[in-house]
Amino acid sequence: MASVALSEAEKVYIVHGVQEDLRVDGRGCEDYRYVEVETDVVSNTSGSARVKLGHTDILVGVKAEMGTPKLEKPNEGYLEFFVDWCLALGYVEEGLGLSPALVLVTRSLLGLTVPVRERRASPGSPAHDGSKSQMKCSANATPEFEGRGGDDLGTEIANTLYRIFNNKSSVDLQSLCISPREHCWILYVDVLLLECGGNLFDTICIAVKAALFNTRIPRVRVLEDEEGSKDIELSDDPYDCIRLSVENVPCIVTLCKIGYRHVVDATLQEEACSLASLLVSVTSTGVVTCMRKVGKGSLDPESIFEMMETGKRVGKVLHASLQSVLHKEESLGPKRQKVGFLG
Repeated sequence: MASVALSEAEKVYIVHGVQEDLRVDGRGCEDYRYVEVETDVVSNTSGSARVKLGHTDILVGVKAEMGTPKLEKPNEGYLEFFVDWCLALGYVEEGLGLSPALVLVTRSLLGLTVPVRERRASPGSPAHDGSKSQMKCSANATPEFEGRGGDDLGTEIANTLYRIFNNKSSVDLQSLCISPREHCWILYVDVLLLECGGNLFDTICIAVKAALFNTRIPRVRVLEDEEGSKDIELSDDPYDCIRLSVENVPCIVTLCKIGYRHVVDATLQEEACSLASLLVSVTSTGVVTCMRKVGKGSLDPESIFEMMETGKRVGKVLHASLQSVLHKEESLGPKRQKVGFLG
């Protein structure tokens, strides 16, 4: 994970402030920074979203393509995740206001470059069940992504996304089935990291949920003739589509242990003062679906219980705020003004 170099005096200042529930930027221990959420930012996708949390900037695009259901789940569609890292340290305005690297990011998201869906997950990973993933990291986002460090982090993120999203308790995968054992919708979720500034997992999950909320899948009819052969007919009406329910899609709340307390939405400086963090995947009703410890330090059982309770409490508020923003933005319709970097 990206980090910054701090002096001992700076670390002491941050740690002592956290103990008093006063962080460097004035927030309390359970407060998030201002979150910018914008959906439908890339036109040539089934759904897309861009989320900026502090200095962490994430772009997610969802593409719906028809494929064959997995043998073990013949009545369900499925999701595939691709994690890519791109330029992050500032945008150079050229042409339409995009830096050359960001243009490459957009072209990759739109499928205008060499296809990237041919790399399979390594054996033993949760994605090694016929699903495919891309994990390519660039040192442009932060120097620590250079070499093997970037590959390891890409694998970690991709595996975490599979555990959280690719199951029927999060997304109604049966609604993605067109014809059992024959045809289904496959949702390719491309996650592009534009800038890394702390609290990476939370930002990615918010962006994925927003992109899935924005996803529109064409309605399909299966026609069968007298001989028994089947034809698939796609509706050409852009408003005749299937929308995914994201009510049960969880979000990750990362809690960093700093001193004797823990904080949510840690900055890079605060992450440098933490030896252990707990990733808690929480639904809108406060149900914990997944939990994982990261970092070299240890956590005692009492701290884990307290962090879980904080994660559930903060997660419910995060879901409510996100749903409110998404519905409000959608209610504006096509007249909504696009203000993001792709606006």
